[in-house]
Amino acid sequence: MSSLHFNAFIWPNGYHESAWRVVGDDVRGVLGLPYYADIARTAERGLMDSIFLADNIAIAEYRVTHLPQTQFDPIAVLSALAAVTGKIGLIGTGSTTYSKPWELARRFATLDHLSGGRAGWNIVTTITPLAAANFGEKAHPDHADRYERAHEFVDVVTRAWDSWAEDAIVGDREKGVWADRAKLRAPRFHGRFYDVEGVLPFPRSPQGRPVLVQAGQSAAGIGLAARYAELVFSGPPSLEAAVKFRAELDAQVVAAGRDPSAVKVLPALMVTLGGTEAEAKARAERLEELASPEFRWQNALYTAGLDPDAFDPDAPLPAGLRDGGGSSRLQQLAAAARERPEAPLREIAARITGGAGQVHFVGTPEQLADHVLTWQDAGAVDGFTIMGSTLPYELTAFVDHVVPILQRKGRYRTEYEGSTLRAHLAG
Repeated sequence: MSSLHFNAFIWPNGYHESAWRVVGDDVRGVLGLPYYADIARTAERGLMDSIFLADNIAIAEYRVTHLPQTQFDPIAVLSALAAVTGKIGLIGTGSTTYSKPWELARRFATLDHLSGGRAGWNIVTTITPLAAANFGEKAHPDHADRYERAHEFVDVVTRAWDSWAEDAIVGDREKGVWADRAKLRAPRFHGRFYDVEGVLPFPRSPQGRPVLVQAGQSAAGIGLAARYAELVFSGPPSLEAAVKFRAELDAQVVAAGRDPSAVKVLPALMVTLGGTEAEAKARAERLEELASPEFRWQNALYTAGLDPDAFDPDAPLPAGLRDGGGSSRLQQLAAAARERPEAPLREIAARITGGAGQVHFVGTPEQLADHVLTWQDAGAVDGFTIMGSTLPYELTAFVDHVVPILQRKGRYRTEYEGSTLRAHLAG
């Protein structure tokens, strides 16, 4: 059995919506570099493959009431973290809908250079329609259009990353030749959506290309992942669903002419740990006691790509949204509404599990280690994206107590064998 892989998801105070209300930190601490640096160094101490920063390029204002808002530019944060870590991978989110491909390619390749080859790009198409107005667009593209554009976008980005050959740098001071112009390969791309001509303004990055990451669970998202992704951040709600997801993804990877073993699947897993099961349950129950019903229905709509301010929570989900098309979250919402067509939206939304992580593990380190191994042994995963319900506490407990268990069982690395993110994933 191959070694496990872990990705640490960084969110302000923790992934659970109530986390900021129970941690003892300064409430403004999540707005400073030390918060991120401490988490990154803890994850690196645990020999994790990578840290992961999500991104929202527009926020629904309801979130300001209920959650700390820290949607900084991921590249800026990760570049700072590159200076305070030495080995751990640095994955950031970038939108294919509201970015320009050449510009995004330059930013992620810059991070790859500054980190010595540790960069990864989480490819998203941006689900929220609120982003359109922020970028001066009259309308937000629909789900199918966004994914059609994404395929061409990623194609252009990889061509830009490949615009310098590995051996382009000559460095001949005597002849005055820094690089061989003949080793440049300008994209000169002219597609349906994008036109990109020139090479990047610096040589190929240390790992060749930043690692490509994808999180979509819809049919279109799986199709994009099958074609490009090296790491898939999925969120199936059960072991059975995870096995099915992995089989479907692997089949599509093969159909795309790629090797499934080159694609690591690390599903989202929110964790709440305790020294005993009772302690863990008490901590999880406290988080739930503080949860806001208002936030729950608003967030269910927001994560489905809808604007919560446009809906009445005491009315049913409009019939036009019950066909189940679009994102995987919208499909969940629509399915719940079809089961109870007359139920008010707030009741329907309460049945939808939160965020990307549809599994909340509550228990001891030993129980979490067993959970991880069970899912890997079933062929469903290569590891997990660990989303501490509170941070840095759950991540520290994972590193200090779960990692040693997995190491003793011979299922997890005891040192980094390489220096790039791609090398970590291959190990």
